[in-house]
Amino acid sequence: GSWEKRILKSLNSMSTELNIPLAQKRPVNEQKELLNKWNEMGTDEPDLSLFRPVYAPKDFLEVLMNLRNPNYENGEQPSFKNHLGLIQVPLKVKDIPELKDDFSELGLNIGQLGIDDSAQVPPEFFENEHVHVGQKVLAEQDSAAAQQYVRQGCPTALRADLWALILNISNQPEDILYYEQLKSNVIQHDLLVDSLIYKDVKLTASNDDYYFVFEDYLYQVLLCFSRDTSVLEHFTYSSATPPKSYIRGKLGMEEYAVFYPPNGVIPFHGFSMYVAPLCFLYHEPSKLYQIFREMYVRFFFRLHSISSHPSGIVSLCLLFETLLQTHLPQLFYHLREIGAQPLRISFKWMVRAFSGYLATDQLLLLWDRILGYNSLEILAVLAAAVFAFRAVNLMEVTSLAAAEAVLADLSTLKVMPLLQIFLFATVT
Repeated sequence: GSWEKRILKSLNSMSTELNIPLAQKRPVNEQKELLNKWNEMGTDEPDLSLFRPVYAPKDFLEVLMNLRNPNYENGEQPSFKNHLGLIQVPLKVKDIPELKDDFSELGLNIGQLGIDDSAQVPPEFFENEHVHVGQKVLAEQDSAAAQQYVRQGCPTALRADLWALILNISNQPEDILYYEQLKSNVIQHDLLVDSLIYKDVKLTASNDDYYFVFEDYLYQVLLCFSRDTSVLEHFTYSSATPPKSYIRGKLGMEEYAVFYPPNGVIPFHGFSMYVAPLCFLYHEPSKLYQIFREMYVRFFFRLHSISSHPSGIVSLCLLFETLLQTHLPQLFYHLREIGAQPLRISFKWMVRAFSGYLATDQLLLLWDRILGYNSLEILAVLAAAVFAFRAVNLMEVTSLAAAEAVLADLSTLKVMPLLQIFLFATVT
């Protein structure tokens, strides 16, 4: 509640300071111009120097560190007394035996895409067989079978179709029409958040070797997304409340008088990286849009809203800290002693579901498993596995900056072996 209010307040003060309304109708000539350059918005260079991201992941981490749960003050959970991480809300998180059980398909003796030299099965034999099974799953259009299938990874050629099947996206004429309506709303109305979206893309995806080519797709998807009131429905099953703003009158846009932006989501620094990897898979804007929206309302919103859900960011932080404290106690204590609490480093990876940190092929293998297990818990497991993998170097560092330097570049990491070794080869 108070966090959402703070974000909105900062948006309102930006509006006042810059003397730019939160929403206004575009003049007709501007509408025409935007329509003409819809497919090359990236070439336009508006002056964005005055706009600043409303918040960044590290601001959000400060909020989570200050959360307290009054119900637990009288020590109902003795086990939590020993928790030495930054998160002080005692939620129930899984231990390694439970995670092994949940992620049993990642076991060492099971074929996986993303593992080059599995001892059990020659990888090319597994891959050929796996592609064959994947084609059958697609032919039968069985969403549950597809979800089970991608737990072992998706063949590149089948991934777009399998994800669409799992997410129940079929791109019907009415879906395309809905997307066109959102687009015409973008053309007609100018929102202050448009500039924030523009700036975010410029600060993140545009500087990324993998994603800069998708700049125009990102504007299209994110501008349409900000107008999509159907996204508000997901707040009915999440405990977050969308930001309400009684926008100063005189806009003549009564339908926007309640939620701002209309989809209830204020983008933070790095938000566009939720969309960027999907651009590799979908090149048709309305389909890309639907896939992103479904990924957002199923998964990504949990990474920047406060709740006690097992896939919510608070639980993921706690799971990450607990795994490290339990399984790499020496490393955990060392980093804590030198003022380099591990969560200060891993938080941004988890908030962005590792997008922009891993190489794209590795990221897509990770997202396969998010869809396959219908859970974000694997993000916390991977974050812990990265620390385990770099533990020897991390034991040498003596400052947060040095620890960050050791973990600055994750682009060479191979996700699946890291997860397998951490879950199934760690002595517990």
